[in-house]
Amino acid sequence: MENIAKTLIIGGGPAGYTAAIYAARANLSPVLYEGIQPGGQLTQTTDVENFPGYPNGIGGFEMMEDIKNQALRFEADIRNGEVTKVDFSKRPFMVEIDGKEQIFAETIIIATGASAKYLGLEDEKKYNGKGVSACATCDGFFYRKKRVAVVGGGDTACEEAIYLAGLAQKVYLIVRKPFLRASKIMQERVFTTENIEVLFEHQTLGLFGESKVEGANLVFRKGEADEKNVQINIDGFFLAIGHHPNSEVFKPFIKTNEEGYIITEPFSQKTNIEGVFAAGDVADPHYRQAVTAAASGCKAAIDAERFLKNRS
Repeated sequence: MENIAKTLIIGGGPAGYTAAIYAARANLSPVLYEGIQPGGQLTQTTDVENFPGYPNGIGGFEMMEDIKNQALRFEADIRNGEVTKVDFSKRPFMVEIDGKEQIFAETIIIATGASAKYLGLEDEKKYNGKGVSACATCDGFFYRKKRVAVVGGGDTACEEAIYLAGLAQKVYLIVRKPFLRASKIMQERVFTTENIEVLFEHQTLGLFGESKVEGANLVFRKGEADEKNVQINIDGFFLAIGHHPNSEVFKPFIKTNEEGYIITEPFSQKTNIEGVFAAGDVADPHYRQAVTAAASGCKAAIDAERFLKNRS
């Protein structure tokens, strides 16, 4: 059978590119398909200040280009294309690209990431990287002593609001329902943090500002007799309504949790299928940081190398 890769990497974010660096240096001749968003979510981030090695910070797109070029330096084969179908039931594994081409591989590293859930407002696209963010840990530092809003009512939203409250002057927590879904301890922390104001029964209609976010238009008790429009002045608008792991195409073969995150074995990146590994946000509902994604990509490549060595 022709066209068999030793290691096929699916996804071109920090996890995928790092896996390619390690796999290439181990002479695994990795082939990497970048997917629909080459570089991953970081390409939509203006400044990255928390990735080691960039003391003055760097643009998200530039950083991903650096990591990609490092993989290319070691002759990783990086290609455009999206995986549309897989068959992990027999070896070598089959992966279909863009509904046309088929490629076979001895080992697979899934690094397709997770997509942040958005409200679906046009203004979220308009101000993406200009005040709109889906990661408080990534971007909160830029809003020191400023006013921000967090959308959501679960544990993640409360965690992000509390984190931002340690940096920002004021944090609005915009909650659609008349209550928080978060755990009791997280609710207590929110209510006892002085600079967090919870806006229950509010929904976001849109954002405004000349070149960046300057405020948000909300509606209180939409559809009720006492409905009214509310305007808040903010510098940052954070989405905390969840992430969606990009794992659908693998689900017939790969075990995931209820949210769709790929389950890996403890202390490894191994999935339920021998020779298939997962790295980055598609297998990480907890941290979702570039540095942890890169680290898991490294581990996945080492796991793949050891798997191949043990089979030879």
